[in-house]
Amino acid sequence: MQFITLSRRRTDKFSDADFAPHIPAETQQARAFYAAGFIRQIWRRGDMPGACILWEAESEQSVRDMLNKLPLVQAGMLEILAVIPVNPYPGFCPA
Repeated sequence: MQFITLSRRRTDKFSDADFAPHIPAETQQARAFYAAGFIRQIWRRGDMPGACILWEAESEQSVRDMLNKLPLVQAGMLEILAVIPVNPYPGFCPA
């Protein structure tokens, strides 16, 4: 099953200098999730600092468990705004 998550960096409470020490570990964890097949796509948001991620997981709880392993989430610096289950668009299926 696939899920899309929307997150935003807590720039209202933390400066770029606060984020900087956490970025290498955040990148490493995202790469590990990608290598394991959990992250299918990841985009930087264009409207605010944060990300939109397409996940492959068995359940919403699995996605939330993985999100909670991200260093920025653990530090309270990344807010998860939505975890949305998505289904294939039926219009592309044979009639």
